Amino acid sequence: MFRRGLFYTYLSIYLRYFLGLSVTETTLFATLPMIFNILFQTFVWGPLSDRYQKRKTLIILGELFASVSTFFVWFFHTLPSNLHTAGFVIIVGLTFVEIFWSMSNVGWTAIISDFYTDRERSNIQGKLRSIGAIGNFIGIWLGGIAYDGLSRFYDGWGFSNGLLFFIASGVMVISTIPMFFVPEGGISLSKKTNNKKHIKSYQKERTYFSHAFGVFIIAMVLINFGRNSVAMIRAQYLTCNGGFNVTSRSLSYIANMSPVAIFLTGLFIGKVSKFLKDEILLITGALLSIFYLSGYTTATSLITIYISTFLQGASEVIIFASSYSYASRLIPPEHRAKQFAIFNATFFLSWGVAGTLVAGPIADLLIKTGKSQVFSYRMSFLAAAILVLSGIFILIRAYRKAKKT
Repeated sequence: MFRRGLFYTYLSIYLRYFLGLSVTETTLFATLPMIFNILFQTFVWGPLSDRYQKRKTLIILGELFASVSTFFVWFFHTLPSNLHTAGFVIIVGLTFVEIFWSMSNVGWTAIISDFYTDRERSNIQGKLRSIGAIGNFIGIWLGGIAYDGLSRFYDGWGFSNGLLFFIASGVMVISTIPMFFVPEGGISLSKKTNNKKHIKSYQKERTYFSHAFGVFIIAMVLINFGRNSVAMIRAQYLTCNGGFNVTSRSLSYIANMSPVAIFLTGLFIGKVSKFLKDEILLITGALLSIFYLSGYTTATSLITIYISTFLQGASEVIIFASSYSYASRLIPPEHRAKQFAIFNATFFLSWGVAGTLVAGPIADLLIKTGKSQVFSYRMSFLAAAILVLSGIFILIRAYRKAKKT
């Protein structure tokens, strides 16, 4: 979460306004890496983790390799004389880094399911999100200071001179230290041979759950693609001329409303999940996303932006915790890594692919037709809200079908 706050909040405006990429091109720094992240989770790390039941090992190796490769992303992007080319070097470089991050991602989702029961997972995910929010808050705050070199240099200095890359690499190395004191995780595959009746029951469950899981994934694609399609362009919208035109320091204050909300919501989500079903929580989180997107679409003052950003953070925790808990009930224990990789895909791909296919093209097309940047960005937020709403309808239908089955 620290690197997310440090990188994703400011890299978008660095690519857009310092290196000169278009809105759609800037979304590629999330799209291509996330595609490779999911491909490697699904076809490489997920199957390997299921086969050898290794969780902690994947997390540690993934973070270490990502740390080293992040340094080289900065180094290689300084070589081209053309700024536009340098932007694409970053995009390609982060794609390579994401292959290693995907090791850590699949390891984390599987190890949590290994250690905790269905009832405990929402609570644990909420607490982890609260802890991660602290790191995200620090990352955003530090990024806002380093982006322009404490206001002593120029916008983009923190990336062009490597400081933000170096900080991210160092934190990734440090984050592996606690993992050496955590159990490996995984389950004993030999247990399944001790009870044939359990196997037959498990196989019947697996057939039913596969159908329910598939419908659920479709709903999550729409909800996550909607709410996250604008994630990469939000900072551009807030810093563009003719709009709010905020500084990197002010941007950090706005962006940090999200981790504050994540921290506070994460503290209570576990208790709330004991009284409300995952289905209700998930729909509530999706509705909060629509309110947040509507706020960005209609905002005329920064007060609305601050409130909307807070709602975005709250909805993120609710959606992630409830959807994770619901998915864990649908996924067979022996296939957690592989099927959780599919579940993760709805989150990871939404950070980039949705922006490249929806938010970016809408903004670029409207700008080319003569519309103002502010209006163009707002239409992207509106389209995102419509996507989330359609996801809610499919989610409701999925719940009704599940009850009848």
